[in-house]
Amino acid sequence: MKFRTFAAFVAPSVVMMLLFIAFPLVSVLVQSFFVTQPVYDTVEVETCTPGFLGQICTTEEKSVPRRDENGRIVEVTRFVGLESYRNVIEPDRFWAAVKAHSWAAVQAIDFWKALRFTLMFTLVTLPLVVGLGLAIALAINNAAQAVRGPVIFVSLLPFIITPVIGALSINWLFRGDGILTAALEWWLQRDIAMFAQAWTIETLMVLYRVWHVAPFAAIVFYAGLQTVNQDSLESALIDGASRWQRLRFIVIPHLMPLIVFVAIIHLMDTYRVFEEIVGFSSQGHVISLQWLTYDYLKPDQAGNRSISRASASAMLTMIGIVIILIPLLRRTWRDHRRARA
Repeated sequence: MKFRTFAAFVAPSVVMMLLFIAFPLVSVLVQSFFVTQPVYDTVEVETCTPGFLGQICTTEEKSVPRRDENGRIVEVTRFVGLESYRNVIEPDRFWAAVKAHSWAAVQAIDFWKALRFTLMFTLVTLPLVVGLGLAIALAINNAAQAVRGPVIFVSLLPFIITPVIGALSINWLFRGDGILTAALEWWLQRDIAMFAQAWTIETLMVLYRVWHVAPFAAIVFYAGLQTVNQDSLESALIDGASRWQRLRFIVIPHLMPLIVFVAIIHLMDTYRVFEEIVGFSSQGHVISLQWLTYDYLKPDQAGNRSISRASASAMLTMIGIVIILIPLLRRTWRDHRRARA
């Protein structure tokens, strides 16, 4: 392929990646090292009680934002280095809690509370999504040709639903006197509050994410099953290999590149979990790193937003994604080099 032809195909993707990924990422990185704050002036404000003869006036000092000639608040930007990262991680509080062997004190720090849930959510849902997706793919592959299309359509329905809508639906089914909560209360003969404690909320989130994402893995694996060498399967069957042995030694090794692909996509998406936090309204019990970044961006009572802390939180989230992807990327690179050799 000529270089001009190659450049014509690749250039649009490169431009889009630079414009929507690289430049914003660099901007967030730079913003994490700077803090922009309004400039406040101390002024004396006189307050008088109603009345004429008995009027009492008091003078007090207040801090008010400085404004320019156009009435806009004057702001100043200063370099703070890693201060924003320290404010997010709070290492002093963290190490004090560790030395005191207090898990509750560690979980009282927003970043470590969010990191604990994010890691748990990511690492627990990964094997469940891969396992359930493979099971669905095998079921579709072994189904009769006449029903295979409807089975694929039904299995894809959870993945078609918008994540926030799906989370809200599960929320409504279980919150208060929801249909499923009422059914469980009738069956167990006791009151149930699914959203009154963290572990039940986390369980519902895990089940919802697996239910929502497993169809994607199933379709990918089903496509891979169509390329399995049938001669190898027939030879294994003649040699007396069981169904489990054929699956373990022929099918799964053949699907391993697709399993790694699904795992990479799932880890990158799940580590940025946000929809479940919003849909389940779990901020009082469970938060994630992505929600923590969003929380920093919400204006406070004075209308100010913690842009620097939000940028630091976003960069820490990106670093976490890179770290958990390293084993899978190394495996992919080894397989690529082995294939070229």
